[in-house]
Amino acid sequence: MIERCLGAQRSRKFHRALRQCKVTALCLVLTVVVLRGIIGAGEFGTPEKDFYEIRNRLYFPSRKRGGDPHRVLEERRATSPSFATHDRNHNKNNYDEFNVKMSMEDNGEDDEKPDPNEPYSRGPKISNWDAQRAQWLNENPDFANFINKKPRVLLVTGSSPKACENPVGDHYLLKSIKNKIDYCRVHGLEIFYSMALLDAEMAGFWAKLPLIRNLLLGHPEVEFLWWMDSDAMFTDMTFEVPWERYKDYNLVMHGWNEMVYDQKNWIGLNTGSFLLRNCQWSLDILDAWAPMGPKGKVRDDAGKKFTKELKDRPAFEADDQSTMVYLLATERDKWGDKVYLESEYYLLVNWAILVDRYEEMIEKYRMGLGDHRWPLVTHFVGCKPCAKFGDNLAERCLRQMDRAFNFGDNQILRTYGFTHKSLAGGRVKRVRNETRNPLEVKDKVRLLSPPYKAVKNFEPVQSQVRTMDTA
Repeated sequence: MIERCLGAQRSRKFHRALRQCKVTALCLVLTVVVLRGIIGAGEFGTPEKDFYEIRNRLYFPSRKRGGDPHRVLEERRATSPSFATHDRNHNKNNYDEFNVKMSMEDNGEDDEKPDPNEPYSRGPKISNWDAQRAQWLNENPDFANFINKKPRVLLVTGSSPKACENPVGDHYLLKSIKNKIDYCRVHGLEIFYSMALLDAEMAGFWAKLPLIRNLLLGHPEVEFLWWMDSDAMFTDMTFEVPWERYKDYNLVMHGWNEMVYDQKNWIGLNTGSFLLRNCQWSLDILDAWAPMGPKGKVRDDAGKKFTKELKDRPAFEADDQSTMVYLLATERDKWGDKVYLESEYYLLVNWAILVDRYEEMIEKYRMGLGDHRWPLVTHFVGCKPCAKFGDNLAERCLRQMDRAFNFGDNQILRTYGFTHKSLAGGRVKRVRNETRNPLEVKDKVRLLSPPYKAVKNFEPVQSQVRTMDTA
């Protein structure tokens, strides 16, 4: 075809030129391969980088004398102990390389195993605590157990000493403790957060009991200890516990008398949030409550017993709530007169009942009610934000925990002129304009200066302002 168009002589020249082009292209490819082998593929192996390095090699040949700086540096790193030490230290400063689990391992000696045949005891039996405490209070009048006729209250909560198993669990624990700190600040309560397991035998549900006993004995000035689980949040920041109602009682829990005493229902009360007076009676009921808690055979056998004796209880090891129901139902004459089962407001309510109704509550009701219209405490029982998750229930739990936190946090933020843009998000917006006279802004819900925090019989000291006339 080519010979017809160009003729025989021109066709031979064309084929010769084509063969020469092929040879030239092949030589070029081989040249590039050789150069890449000598110079390297560049920092990223891109054509632009290759061209840049080839140009430097061709135009600045003197650099060849020192060799490739990158390659020399890498060889120096591989052979020099100082570079190796630097790399190890660099990795230690990288959080991605840090093994959290290793940092939480217990390297000490294991605790001595208790004798399973001996009944559980946290410490020596105390039988005159009321007298000891009364003497201490008399000798320390500056640490009164009642302030302005209101009992001194210590709110106690805590979490595991180890990091959460999922990456967001610790963040939700932070939200939970922030929520509790806000409520305690508003209502003048003290707060104690524990991250220590005081008794390895009393792990899980039972870790609270050794802690509570030690705090009662360590703080004789405290009249009531308020235990609250880490997965419970305040959702009514203005509700004040009716302390006067409990003047004749030592233990206050959310529950119903008929479900506990008549039906022996294992969910007739809830131990996720309760009030315990600092007295001998409380130490005695702790001594009766704790023996079912040691892990192993004792706890397993007690769980089987409770499943048989208590209504609707599933089969699992003994827990603190079932044990309390069993104690009250079987020994009502001994304990019942000093136990108040509160049902007029929500000292604690299951989250699944109310969290979807927050917008309705805001529209129809007001804070300060503490009941189904505006619950005092919302308990995210079963959610376990620290555990591993991956199903839809866990996702719903975390979403609703965000809503509950923001619902309570809005009540605090509004006193400063802000609120969350939505219950589902963390971003805030301003809802009140700034003023040059901030003290004239009325605190309608009285969270900044609640009446129950007022200190009576106190004469304010006039501030001495140094003016230009007196200077």
